Amino acid sequence: MADDQPSQEEVKEENGTINIKVVSQAGEEVFFKIKKSTKLSKLQGAYANKVGKDVQSIRFLYDGQRITDDETPASLEMEEGDTIDVMVEQVGGAGAAARP
Repeated sequence: MADDQPSQEEVKEENGTINIKVVSQAGEEVFFKIKKSTKLSKLQGAYANKVGKDVQSIRFLYDGQRITDDETPASLEMEEGDTIDVMVEQVGGAGAAARP
């Protein structure tokens, strides 16, 4: 019967917190421990504050998809040790090919 019971670590990961690594374009890593039910907008604000950037000037991506303010680690099915990529927002984009 004991084999059917999940380990304490598995229960903690399911119900509680996970560690997430946030990596900048320069390769700088910042680690966060958050609840799976916490909105990722809170993590985004904490990261921006920690690195001294305006949260509106950076974008957060998980598996190549932009993270919205209302998403949580649970809604994205994130697992222990997953990585979020941070990109500086770029405005514009009309390259030389678009010019007459």
